[in-house]
Amino acid sequence: MSENSTRSGAPNNTTTDEATEKIIEHNRKVGTPAVPGEMEFMVMSVSDVTRNPVTHVTPSEGERLQATLAEAVRAEQAGFDVFAIGEHHNPPFWSSSPTTFLAAVAAKTTTLTVSTSTTLTTTNDPVKLAEDYAVLQHVAGGRLDLMLGRGNTAPVYPWFGKDIRQGLALALENYNLLHRLWHEDVVNWKGQFRTPLEGFTSIPRPLDDVAPFVWHGSIRTPEIAEQAAFYGNGFFANGMFWPVDHFRKLIELFRQRFEYWGHGSAQQAVVGLSAQVYVKKNSQDAIREYRPYFEHSPLYQGGPSMETMMAETPLLVGSPQQIVDRIMAQHEIYGDYARQGFLIDHGGLSSDQVLEQLDLLGSDVLPILRKELAQVRSPQAVRTPTHEDMVHAQYGSQPPRQPRPNPNRGDNVTGTSPYEDSSDNVDVTLPRL
Repeated sequence: MSENSTRSGAPNNTTTDEATEKIIEHNRKVGTPAVPGEMEFMVMSVSDVTRNPVTHVTPSEGERLQATLAEAVRAEQAGFDVFAIGEHHNPPFWSSSPTTFLAAVAAKTTTLTVSTSTTLTTTNDPVKLAEDYAVLQHVAGGRLDLMLGRGNTAPVYPWFGKDIRQGLALALENYNLLHRLWHEDVVNWKGQFRTPLEGFTSIPRPLDDVAPFVWHGSIRTPEIAEQAAFYGNGFFANGMFWPVDHFRKLIELFRQRFEYWGHGSAQQAVVGLSAQVYVKKNSQDAIREYRPYFEHSPLYQGGPSMETMMAETPLLVGSPQQIVDRIMAQHEIYGDYARQGFLIDHGGLSSDQVLEQLDLLGSDVLPILRKELAQVRSPQAVRTPTHEDMVHAQYGSQPPRQPRPNPNRGDNVTGTSPYEDSSDNVDVTLPRL
């Protein structure tokens, strides 16, 4: 039985240092593959349901949901590589179940990677995250990655029995558990924020027993960049309302620590950035049309002027060439990076406007960006790993593992070993009533 075809849980008496060393050794064997390639372009949505300040119409939640689904399909047709949806549990948003929505997107597309612009690792149970996203990974045929984040809506935390003042600790601990749930057949675990797990197997196992690629999104927190680097995951600078060079130190930290933990060179670290975009054929029309949306946005009201935000943050409002120039300027600041996200549907824009934006970006911006980036990106610049990349990194030319459960012993569990090929040293002890 090959090493790649087995999974075992950590023994109950494993210390923190031993568990850390085990993760480090696992990362050395099965790290994130450094695959040279082009930058990806992603459409992001935060699913806000906002009154249109021009037409004075507020769409229903259902109308907004269906419009976003149509926008995801159009994103693929326009040439985008990824569509990502956020997660919210309060009005005025609708995306309380990202996996359900993304399954529908995957069913209506053929090449588009589905992802999240935030998956809440603070208020969600990591066990449920492991199960839900493994199901989605199977449904999408591997066309899935996800971005983890804390969320900053304070009232949401107590609704889920959490405290926002513990947000960072929750995020760190919950991903540590999520990582184990995806990489070990049987998990015995005890932490600060969740009921202990004894003899637990997360089902279904990830597609081909290879977990989805994970991004850690952050605005200002070095601990999140460190966690992303430790596991060899991606780091997404998800703050389009901050100055364009705000993330320079965080990204430098992530790249340095990625190399420190032995995943490859700093240049092989997978980095993503975001921007908000409104584009028209000429800049005057873009500025004139977007101004009421800016002025009525709860995120911009009371702050600097639209011109200041356009000059100092990734708020890209202008002609196709101006959008290209701004993204190329980000490349000069941050160097080669793997994914560029665009927020297009925020602030009350109608669905027709969003579709028009997608078409114009697809015809007049993405092709130029791909051409210009090809001239300045290093031949070793990495892209976001695909499922196929990660399967090859783990198995080489061997067929991937396909977990097959052992028989039901009569009480709806498999007993001492969950799968036919589970390691012989796995001894499952189930909780006692």
